[in-house]
Amino acid sequence: MTPSENDLRSELELLVTESANPAYPDLAALSTRELAAAMNTEDALVPAAVQRHVPAIAAIIDEIARRMKRGGRLVYVGAGTPGRLGILDASECPPTFGTDPTQVVGVIAGGRAAVKQAVEDAEDSAENAQQDMAALRLTTNDSVIGIAASGRTPYVIAAVTAARAQGAYTVGFSCNENSPLGAAADAALEIEVGPEVLTGSTRLKAGTCQKLVLNMLSTATMVRLGKTYKNFMVDLRATNAKLRARSERTLMRATDCDAATAAAALEAAGGHVKAAILAVMTGLPAARAAELLEQSQGFLPAAIAAGTR
Repeated sequence: MTPSENDLRSELELLVTESANPAYPDLAALSTRELAAAMNTEDALVPAAVQRHVPAIAAIIDEIARRMKRGGRLVYVGAGTPGRLGILDASECPPTFGTDPTQVVGVIAGGRAAVKQAVEDAEDSAENAQQDMAALRLTTNDSVIGIAASGRTPYVIAAVTAARAQGAYTVGFSCNENSPLGAAADAALEIEVGPEVLTGSTRLKAGTCQKLVLNMLSTATMVRLGKTYKNFMVDLRATNAKLRARSERTLMRATDCDAATAAAALEAAGGHVKAAILAVMTGLPAARAAELLEQSQGFLPAAIAAGTR
């Protein structure tokens, strides 16, 4: 073992995410029911850990939304499970919020091939991270969230460092305190969830923590960008029968209209729920409703107020 490998081993031994969970010294000795219960017990600790960091998460959301209102992007960067979770969250934004696919982006060490299977040594390449960030042509309007359970993944640290140098707002999101990733970013979000039931398997509690937080970042940001109305998805893309039915149901709930009115309004608005709601609530033609929405930067309450003056 080389000196650098010895240093790495010593460093990892100090991380909470790499420590052994004393409550479960032998998983194979547990019955299947006990094993499932143990995992559920550990998973239940995650929301409370996230709750303690809600003020910091809210501040991060406000920073992201402020930049996205100026045309910026939200970029997730990770290796392995964190990278896949970032891509998952990014890929859900267009159908849920009607965003352009370039507005919320997931970047994973090793490229798209790493989504399905591990790419050896990809997480250790700082050079690849720098190239990936350069390809995005980041600006001061962009936000880059570097995600790494350990907080020491070289690819993610290098990506955040490069993004910050380009002027982007950066966050180092890890599950260990005082991490190198947090130190490299504008803001550190370090949520410790304790040792995994399977030692070092950070796709478990750490991955659950990451999923919860990414849900919050994207959804709350989209609320701040006017992508919702009350608690409805009004910018969703109705690309299948289920979503078309949801669009009609949303319109009925938001305006208290009947199914026939909702169907006709959606057809006139080209399936755009937000424009259909505005048309039903104001009596305006769909084309005029679309104009008011554009003038209101997509914020439906403002468009309703303008349409009822």
